[in-house]
Amino acid sequence: MPHLAIARFSHEGNSFSPVPTGLPEFRREWYRGQEAEAVYRGTTTEGGGAVAFLDANPDWRGTFLRMAGATPAGPVTRNTFETVVGEIVDDLRDGEWDAVFLSLHGAMLVDGLDLADTEIIRRVRAAVGPNMPFGVSLDLHANLDPSIADLVTFAAGFKEHPHTDMKETAERVLHVLDRTVKGEIRPVGHIAKLDAILPSINMRTAEGPMAELEAFARGLEFDPRILDASPFGGFSYGDTAVAGAGALVFADGDRELARSAAERLVEEFRGRLDRFYITLPSAEEGIARALRSEHRSVAVIDSGDNPLSGGIADTPEMLRALLTAKPEVPCVVAFFADPRMVERCHAIGVGGSIEGLLGGRISRDFGAPVPFAGAVLRLTDGNYVNAGPMMHGLPMSLGRTAVIGVGQVSIIVTTGVVTLTRRVSKLACRSLIKRHVPRISKLRTLRADGSEW
Repeated sequence: MPHLAIARFSHEGNSFSPVPTGLPEFRREWYRGQEAEAVYRGTTTEGGGAVAFLDANPDWRGTFLRMAGATPAGPVTRNTFETVVGEIVDDLRDGEWDAVFLSLHGAMLVDGLDLADTEIIRRVRAAVGPNMPFGVSLDLHANLDPSIADLVTFAAGFKEHPHTDMKETAERVLHVLDRTVKGEIRPVGHIAKLDAILPSINMRTAEGPMAELEAFARGLEFDPRILDASPFGGFSYGDTAVAGAGALVFADGDRELARSAAERLVEEFRGRLDRFYITLPSAEEGIARALRSEHRSVAVIDSGDNPLSGGIADTPEMLRALLTAKPEVPCVVAFFADPRMVERCHAIGVGGSIEGLLGGRISRDFGAPVPFAGAVLRLTDGNYVNAGPMMHGLPMSLGRTAVIGVGQVSIIVTTGVVTLTRRVSKLACRSLIKRHVPRISKLRTLRADGSEW
């Protein structure tokens, strides 16, 4: 029975974040062995994809090595990197394996180390030898190093943004590894780069230029020799030599086919380049548009401070604009991460008065703190199981949480930095507000132009 090693070390690094990422930050997703299998079972994560593959292929047995993931933030500390990679590599050297599956992001930053994901892959390849079938899953926002294509047996990226296809991506990689072990195929790959750094604000795959690129990639896969075609938007806040968009294509035994297909995909990128750059309204104008709509309530989320891109959940300008506008309809602001404010709220209790400052706590580079005076509306432990399509079923925690009311505005304040995406934000706001803010009976989430989300 072939034996599969499964490991994960995933982090998206923001070069401009003032918050480093150490070992404690990885404790939110820190599993191995049977615990990992139990946690990931039934989830839409890459770990969930590995469990599903093993369930569907009883001729394989799998062992979960270290599975580690942290909310995007500043660079990973070197000691943390060496600890996690060292554990994975030691386990690989000590075991007997027939294939290795590794879940990475592709835009990790590490203090004092260039191209961290490439270094992880190099060390894993050195540990298992040149002939071991070795597959890697990558985030759509990976900053691809072209040398990766020659270090792995096969790799594939998420096809959806928000990333609701993590499970399917892992299953795709594992299916190719299975066929490789059986001698049915011989994957060879190529990475082509666009030489352009793109913002992700218009990179969703439901519509727009990225949706067209994904459709073109699916068309390439009609050729049965092409095993996978993955366009990557790259991560603009990861300041490395390989930052930017690109394409990864793997073919069965035909390196020239992989190269030409990857280059074609990059040319399709190039033809749509201008459409990735869009003009956004100011905070004041965005709030004004939303409040001019006919909807009964408004949710405000600052996509420029998105923790899923290494944001710090601390930028104040959207809150400042909202409070200045003095809305007459119920509004909710999600989220500020401020552990001390949460502790104050819990000490005061529900119904108690509170005043203070929100935002600009970690850095005033993005605006000064916003003064407020209000009341504590709700207190919770912040624990939940993700019900959204991304990472569905995975236990999550905001840490202890409070809701502060200022006039018609309800502000959710968390202990931890919260990861959000467009679709997850919508679901999270609805579920959290239903639980935390009973005075809002119906919620509409809006784009900055006032249209419904």
